[in-house]
Amino acid sequence: MVKLIHTLADHGDDVNCCAFSSSLLATCSLDKTIRLYSLSDFTELPHSPLKLHTYAVHCCCFSPSGHILASCSTDGTTVLWNTQNGEPLAVMEQPSGSPVRVCQFSPDSTCLVSGAADGTVVLWNAQSYKLYRCGSVKDGSLVACAFSPDGNLFVTGSSCGDLTVWDDKMRCLHSEKAHDLGITCCDFSSQPVSARSTEDEAKQFPEDWSEDDVSVWLCAQGLNDLVGIFKMNNIDGRELLNLTKESLADDLKIESLGLRSKVLRKIEELRTEVKTLSSGIPDEFLCPITRELMKDPVIASDGYSYEKEAMENWISKKKRTSPMTNLVLPSVVLTPNRTLKMAISRWLETHQK
Repeated sequence: MVKLIHTLADHGDDVNCCAFSSSLLATCSLDKTIRLYSLSDFTELPHSPLKLHTYAVHCCCFSPSGHILASCSTDGTTVLWNTQNGEPLAVMEQPSGSPVRVCQFSPDSTCLVSGAADGTVVLWNAQSYKLYRCGSVKDGSLVACAFSPDGNLFVTGSSCGDLTVWDDKMRCLHSEKAHDLGITCCDFSSQPVSARSTEDEAKQFPEDWSEDDVSVWLCAQGLNDLVGIFKMNNIDGRELLNLTKESLADDLKIESLGLRSKVLRKIEELRTEVKTLSSGIPDEFLCPITRELMKDPVIASDGYSYEKEAMENWISKKKRTSPMTNLVLPSVVLTPNRTLKMAISRWLETHQK
């Protein structure tokens, strides 16, 4: 039988979030504060409340060890606190300055994700307190976030009902309209489910996919309406990779030019992925923009290496923003990365004889 143990009524305004560690309870509120309580007797800790935010605090979460607490606020910051003495360890400002709605630690405490009202999502190094990667969603505020148990993936949910899955390098793996109304919470199962999901995609190499695997892939790309047509024409993985604009129009009778273009674009992305999987190219040898092996790598002012031609095109079209962080580049000077070029050459000599 459920019974009330204790009622806490210390905040001066609405409580937005609460979080548990193994020994503490944390709460945050519109009153700009975070309060810490002992789970043994629900007394408030001597160094509580924690005061630093200048506007409402929307979310708080403990690191897996419970030694650090993160809080995020309308003031555009995410603050890390030492739970033992209440001292702030770091104040991390969202690059856009937008109100931060959600924050979450990775399972190994090395990273922290913060999501903001303008749709920007930042992956922070939780040990150096430095920005690692930055991305964004098209519509809505980010209001929910969760890491997979192994920390290799995380998912964000927006006020427009969109779910977006990211890897630990901030690459968008999947995005879909999951709910008609806004998402308020999301989480991963601690155990794998027995039924295959859209993220599983059955086999590692697309050329080995069955017709059903192709159907799963189509749905994951937002091409659900084409499942019937592809099944009717017995399109498996090998045939999918060999489709052309002519076969889409003449054989599959897809009339919409825009739809054919989208399918071809997705297939081309899949071909690039197949090429990478089959070659075993180290990720650091691939250009972050094209995802292809770099021939003339250069270092940009954001500290990352890119294929020279791809980065030059990016700068001319994207107005000096970093492909990896979305921040404005301090400089458009591109410096040849001769060390990386030599490493790629050595790898090619070893693996492509």
